[in-house]
Amino acid sequence: TLDNCIRYSRPEDRELSMCFNFHHLKVDYRDGDKWKLTEPDLVRLKQLFMEWQEGMERENGWNAVFWCNHDQPRAISRFGDDGRYWKESAKMLATVIHMFRGTPYVYQGEELGMTNAYFHKLEDYKDIESIQYYTELTDAGLMEPDYMMKCLMLRSRDNARTPMQWDDSEKAGFTDGEPWIKINPNCKEINAASQLDDPDSIFHYYQKLIALRKEKDIIVYGEFEPLCREDDQIFAYMRKLDEERLLTVCNFSEQSAEFEVPAEFEGSRCLITNLDRKVFKGKIVLKPYEAFVLYK
Repeated sequence: TLDNCIRYSRPEDRELSMCFNFHHLKVDYRDGDKWKLTEPDLVRLKQLFMEWQEGMERENGWNAVFWCNHDQPRAISRFGDDGRYWKESAKMLATVIHMFRGTPYVYQGEELGMTNAYFHKLEDYKDIESIQYYTELTDAGLMEPDYMMKCLMLRSRDNARTPMQWDDSEKAGFTDGEPWIKINPNCKEINAASQLDDPDSIFHYYQKLIALRKEKDIIVYGEFEPLCREDDQIFAYMRKLDEERLLTVCNFSEQSAEFEVPAEFEGSRCLITNLDRKVFKGKIVLKPYEAFVLYK
């Protein structure tokens, strides 16, 4: 609970330096069931992030902020678009949490925009949970095999456990032997080697976000003020530290969205953006998965 994590992570209590919570990773569970598919509830996602940002700040607790780990499917395949808007949505998701109060975590391959593997055969899965639920639910007649395979492609933990994609070779530069689980076939397009030399790559965007946190204390320690609380497309919030102000705006959708830039940010500097917008004034129309951060 929030109260427990506050007590664990307050410096004066000398227990832990930060806490992970997983509530935001259940917003696409229908009736709380991982194996009942539904689209992510963005408003609920925002509510949870805001509750933890505001609550931990108020009581001097400290969040670990993250999208991915070894027990979750890939965030870009879950909350973004791993097809048409692959690069834009990967950068947008990174922007959301790297401007939060707390310590952001980057899980292996997230900084490259690695996606779900979408294995089509049960024998390609190694995760005991995935195999067990598939067998139990189909044997009991509670789920059709085709539906359960779709569930595994979207929800299995193995999506986050495929080998790191270092280059476009047959084994993705991970091994010369046989890896313990199949390599995601999109390693030909998504790999570290291809992104190191591309200044517009997801990898270099993550580097910029990390550099900004080291440069500006407001990103780490500033007060958190949510905006657009009930908007089902836009995730926006402000940070405040003394006279400094920071505005983060992200479009969580493949649809355009209108946003009114607060007047106090007129003449502000854009610290980072995943697209090529030049004007940040008055009412603007956000492009699909657009994200930007303004500083004044």
